[in-house]
Order: sequence, then C-alpha cells, then structure tokens
Amino acid sequence: MISLLQRVSRAEVVVDGEQIGAIAVGLMVLVCAERGDTEKQADALLSKLLAYRVFADDAGKMNRSVTDVGGGLLLVPQFTLAADTRSGTRPSFTPAAAPEDGRRLFDHFVAQARLRHGEVATGRFGADMQVSLTNQGPVTFWLQVKPAVME
Repeated sequence: MISLLQRVSRAEVVVDGEQIGAIAVGLMVLVCAERGDTEKQADALLSKLLAYRVFADDAGKMNRSVTDVGGGLLLVPQFTLAADTRSGTRPSFTPAAAPEDGRRLFDHFVAQARLRHGEVATGRFGADMQVSLTNQGPVTFWLQVKPAVME
C-alpha cells in the first residue's frame, strides 16, 4: 500500500458541492492499494503513518507524530499513486488494486484508523473529489509497504 502524506494546517474534501470531510492541523493522506495488498499491508502502513514524526518538537525538530500532537487525519482514496510512469506519456494503472479490492482495503484502513486515532475524516472512494489543503512547510512524504505478492 502507498500513502502520500502532507502536514497541513487545514484540509477538506468536497463532493458535488458538499464538504464531506475536513480537518484542521494534522495530516492529509492520499491512500492507494496495490495489487497483492492485504489487510496486513494496510495495518502496517497505518502503524507507520500514525508513528511517523513530521511535527516539530519544542526545539523545532520533526520529532512528533500526528498521534503525539493530537492532529486530525483526512484519508483520501487515490488509486493513481500506483501509476506506472516509466514509459510513454500515458500512465498505466496496472499496479493498482482492482476497484473492489481497493475499496475493501481503503475501508479497512479507515476503520482501523478510527479505532486507533481520534479525529479521522475521509474522502469518498470512486467519487470525483475536490481536495484543498494548506500544506505546512511544505512537508510531504511518500510511505509504502510493498505488496505481499508482486505480479
């Protein structure tokens, strides 16, 4: 599974003109399941994400996690993170999980996040979403837990 996390002072997702998810200070996280991913990869990625130290401590060093600072999580499904862009001028989405697997793993990821973390908002799987955010820093990191089976 792949995530692209951004440290934000605010972020929101709008679908059909309606705000469906929003956070203040925290992490806006694009989440993607790859072929071969299971709940094991989702759980490992979530553990890493919740512990990843991207917020400043009193000395100004990135030593605090979203859990440490009590920040929000805005989790947004984003299958294009798995795109293969190595050749040509059109991305291939073959590495991404099938839509039904992607939805199942995103839903699992969200459910586990809600069990383990305070504020969790989400985008909507398969929807045309407008995502806006104010990235603090900017601070952006790519986290990946490789699929169990690489085809």
